Formats: sequence, structure tokens, C-alpha cells
Amino acid sequence: MKRRDFLKRVAPMSLLPFAMNGQPVRAYGKLMGAENEDFTATDNVLVLVQLNGGNDGLNTLIPLDQYANLTTARPDVFIPENKVLPLEGLDGTGIHPSMSKMKNMYDEGKLRIMQSVGYPNQNYSHFRSTDIWMTGANSDEILESGWIGRYLSEEWPNYPNGFPNDDMEDPLAIQIGSVVSQVCQGVAVNMGFAISNPDNYYQLLTGNYPDAPDSWAGKELDYVRTVARQTNEYSVKIKSAAEKAENLSDLYPDGNRLADQLKIVAQLIAGGLKTRVYVVSLGGFDTHANQVDPVDSNETGNHAFLLETVSEAINAFQDDIEKLKIDHKVLGMTFSEFGRRIISNASTGTDHGSSAPLFMFGSKVKGGMTGTNPTIPEEATAKDNLEMQTDFRDIYSTILQDWFCLDKTTSDSVLLHDFEKMDLLQNACSTASADRIKRQHAGEAYITNYPNPFGAQTTVKYFSDGGAVNITILDTHGREVRQLVQSDIPKGSHEVLFDASQLPSGTYYCRYQNGFVQQTRSLLKVR
Repeated sequence: MKRRDFLKRVAPMSLLPFAMNGQPVRAYGKLMGAENEDFTATDNVLVLVQLNGGNDGLNTLIPLDQYANLTTARPDVFIPENKVLPLEGLDGTGIHPSMSKMKNMYDEGKLRIMQSVGYPNQNYSHFRSTDIWMTGANSDEILESGWIGRYLSEEWPNYPNGFPNDDMEDPLAIQIGSVVSQVCQGVAVNMGFAISNPDNYYQLLTGNYPDAPDSWAGKELDYVRTVARQTNEYSVKIKSAAEKAENLSDLYPDGNRLADQLKIVAQLIAGGLKTRVYVVSLGGFDTHANQVDPVDSNETGNHAFLLETVSEAINAFQDDIEKLKIDHKVLGMTFSEFGRRIISNASTGTDHGSSAPLFMFGSKVKGGMTGTNPTIPEEATAKDNLEMQTDFRDIYSTILQDWFCLDKTTSDSVLLHDFEKMDLLQNACSTASADRIKRQHAGEAYITNYPNPFGAQTTVKYFSDGGAVNITILDTHGREVRQLVQSDIPKGSHEVLFDASQLPSGTYYCRYQNGFVQQTRSLLKVR
């Protein structure tokens, strides 16, 4: 079995539950070679809030300027006009009555509304559309790596060798919940790390176990133990951070699944965990039936409950991070794989649609609304859908450049295409170039290249521990385009020329294997 296949099989199967406040936590290590950095108190944190199922945007943000057409298109599910909550400075747009807490955040300038966010050639499958959002792919391309995963590996290219270390002791990304998200998946290394209770795995934590046999199976066992050791070291750090801080907000509602997750996130950030990205989620947005309660004039029902859950959870989280004095370094963003159709169906619900609103929240967002109300035809049919106004990857580009402080060339390399940043954040980027250099050199580098970006050629330098070395060049789809090294290489430093003069410009990945050491370096050909 190839080590890459072994990684893909072993890592997910070894996921062990680690719970805080009753919520399972999974930690993601640095990806496809990601390094760790010396994070400081000014390092920015991104919190992704996934709304699984496809949120109905037309009942979330109500186009009051087209209300007559809206009620004709969805007579069974529309929200009564006198119940819609007005938004400060927006005469033609209101928000669902269950979202009063997020309405207040908008009025206070802590919430940015992004109208009609999506991507060209919408796919209406939950699984495929979620993959597109997670990976940043075009609708006609398949990517295995996530956009956050590619970002983290760009910042920390030496992972997994030498991690955790003094420069970065903590996992780069943490997901609260039981489902491993593709958004943090690297190109070559599986990102999933089990965070288990170290008290129950003392032997693995301390390394006090018998030597593995000198065989193929023994080498695999050594690797499993290494993963388990890293996992437990991360769990110790997470528990330590959790014990250093207490939530200060009294607004967290009981029985709110999303609030329970965000409460943990606030506690870990305040406790000093240097993790860069957190992922939380809430399901149930696939509202094909019983979306509203007609007995209560459509004001309540399943969708109203979900929106209230989101609104109260995000508001409590924002209140908490402000009281904890960490709000300056936290940016939140909601997203859902698609919206719903303009017209309602015969089951008091709505079917899969295209674009939908997206919310960004935090002290550093520029309040207001991007875009305009979507157009509602006078006589909408099942074929009518909402036109996209903003490509979601423009928002990703904005986060990478204005929140994580990448230059445009590097941001485009991470997103694999040219996307423009938007005017959404204020004075948010504070990472010094010296900090990024530390990230680039953290851990143990087995492979580098120069120059990068490059034109026709770049020199790949690598270190061998002795034995078989395999260095291949992959495209963004994971396909091999060039074999650079495949032979026994003596211990020491070596180099090989990568001639890409016959290849198109774009991002490539140089994957290195030497025994159980594996790293992947991103290469950018610019002309």
C-alpha cells in the first residue's frame, strides 16, 4: 500500500472523540506540507459557520420592494409584510422576524449582508455544491483539496515534519462537530487528527510503548503512533486553552446547537490557542416541506427555528468575544451550498435553488449590504431562479488578502484562479512579513524550490534521509504531470531542475516522499 493511500485510510479511521461541554471536537493538522508559525496576539482568526441543506434566502432577507411579486410566487411560505424586521438604512430590504439579534448587529455595523452569492452554472446537488464551496472549484472541475487547506499549506509548507513545535504548538484549524470538513483538506496529506482524552491514552501520549517490529507492518505502526502522539499533544493544548478562559457572555441560549459550538470557539481563542480557522455547522436547511407553520401566518415553523438558532448563536458569540476583548481578531462568515427556488412547492416548502445571501460578522467588517435585492418575476415558474451577483470566491479572495494578509499573487495561487477582492473589511490586515517568514520556515523542511513564482524553470532542493526518494509534480486536480526523482538517494542535500517550459501557467504541486516523510510544496508558474 502506498503511503498516500495509507494516510487516507488510517487518518479518518483513527479519529477519536474529544469532547468539551458535550460537543465533539476534531482538530486538523497543517496540510500538504503546511508549516506552523509563531502566532501573536494580533493574528487573525476566521470562524466559518456552515448552514447545511441550502438556506432559503428569500425568506431570510425579504425584498420588500418586490413584495407583491414575492407573495404571488410563494403564496404558501411568504412572511407577512408587517412581521418583517426593517434594517437600518435599507428601505427595500427586511430580515426574517426570527433574526432580531442579527438585525441589531446589522444596525450596529457589525454585520455585512452579501446578496445573491453563488457561482456560475449552479449545481443543485447537496454533495457536489458543498464540494464546490469547500474547495473553491469551478462547477465543471473536481478538486480534492479545500481552499482553507491550500491556504494553510501555503503558510506552513513543512508539515507534518516536526509538528507540533515551539513556533506552533496548536492545530491550524479546528472543527467542532462529528463530520470532517473538506474545507481543510490538503493536496497530499489527510488533515484529520483525532483529539482524544490524553488520560485515556496515556501510553501514546508519553510514548511508553514497546518498540515496533522491524518490518513493513512495524513501520506502519510507527506512523500510526506518530499520528496518535500528535493528536494527543493537540488535545492537551486544547484542554489547557479551555481551562485558561471562561465565557463572559450571558446571552448563550440553552439547547442551541450552534451556540454550544461557538461558545467553545470563543473559549479556545480567549484561552490563547493559536489556531487560525474554526469550522462550526448547523443542519436542517433542506426545507422541501413544512418550512413554515401556516397556522401562525408563516411566521414560525422549521425555517424560523433555524434562523433564530443562527441569529441568537452568532449574537451571543459576538457579545462574548467583545467582553473577552478578542473581537478585533475574529471574523465570522456564514455560508450554505445553495439557496432555494423563487416559487414555493406543494408541500409548504421550497426546492433547491441557486444563489443566496451570505453574512459576514465581526468588529472589523464594514457594515451595510453588498448587492441589491434579487429580481422576482411577475409570474415566476419552477424554472426561474435567482441570478448570482457575487462569486463566493471573490469573498474568499478578500479574506485571504485583507484578513490573512496574502498578496494577490499568492491568493490567486491558493484559489487556483484570478479572483478580485472586495471592500468588506476595515484595517484588518496586521501580519508583518517577518511573521510570515517564520511560518514558512517552521518545522522541518525536506523540500524547497527557487525561484517561486518562476517562469520556465525552477530548481527543487531536497534532503534525503537515505533510501528511496520519489518527487512528482501534480496539477491542481492531483494528476501527475512530471516525475522528477524516483530512485535510491544517499543521505544529504540534493537538487533537481523542474523544466516547465512546455506546461501552461498556473499552480502546481511538488510532492516529496522519502520513507515515511512526505511534504508537498506549491509551485507557481507565472508565464
